Amino acid sequence: MSVVRLNEVIEKMKLENLTPEIDTSGIKVRQPDINRPAIQMTGYFDHMAQARIQIMGFVEYTYMEKMTPERKEEIYEMFFNGTEIPAIVYCRELKPDETFRNFAVRYGVPILMTRQATSTFMAELIRWLNVRLAPCISIHGVLVDVFGEGVLITGESGIGKSEAALELIKRGHRLVSDDVVEIRKVSEETLIGLAPDITRHFIELRGIGIIDVKTLYGVSSVRETQNIDLVIQLEDWDKDKEYDRLGLEEEYTEYLGNRVVCHRIPIRPGRNLAVICESAAVNHRQKKMGYNAAQELYNRVQQSLMRRRDDDED
Repeated sequence: MSVVRLNEVIEKMKLENLTPEIDTSGIKVRQPDINRPAIQMTGYFDHMAQARIQIMGFVEYTYMEKMTPERKEEIYEMFFNGTEIPAIVYCRELKPDETFRNFAVRYGVPILMTRQATSTFMAELIRWLNVRLAPCISIHGVLVDVFGEGVLITGESGIGKSEAALELIKRGHRLVSDDVVEIRKVSEETLIGLAPDITRHFIELRGIGIIDVKTLYGVSSVRETQNIDLVIQLEDWDKDKEYDRLGLEEEYTEYLGNRVVCHRIPIRPGRNLAVICESAAVNHRQKKMGYNAAQELYNRVQQSLMRRRDDDED
């Protein structure tokens, strides 16, 4: 199960720790969702999402300010006792009352603060946690951003994936990862690919060795993450195998339960893989925008046959 250290959240979201006496180094966040405990402040604790980061906005803050000291003692005890809250974040630079802070320190729950508005902060935090805590697998391949489309190039070792990626980089496209690609499922529709920390920005070329793409070609030649929109699977040419020459029906491959369009490209000496990858990316982008060249050709053929049939009948 994926986890994120609370200190990473504090650093990423630029949060201020209002309870420095609490050690946050060992606290981990396991859920990407958050909870606004407005209903808990009224006394309803039957279905409290305890393992989530708790967000205190202006609504919660003003309601708590109007509570009597006796009611605060009662509600705060129920809020903290027996829970596994990783942290509480106050938005809009709001700060907790002294009673709430004392309970937090007693139960070891850090209180953090941000300047951001509540809705803005929640959206950004959920988006970031969804990526960090998403289901993840590692596959052998190369991921390149080609005209804004994430193209995952796969195939057997030594077939030419890295060489194709290097040519794409020279043509102005951007490398995400070579050799090993980490794929994270951030939603039922979206897969994101990124490079492991160790190999980020590096490409291995047989006969040459390791090259640093960022150093050789500049920061514009790399990017950290990219949606996976298209898979190009390279394979050795087999003269006895039939290959799709029209593309009327899409082929798919599946990662983490999500389907991605897949093209199987046969490799022969002299084929320019970079141009093929560019064409596949642009064609895929065109299909998403509503134009299918294969379907257009099919329609033209059908219309031509119908005209011939009508001429024969006449």
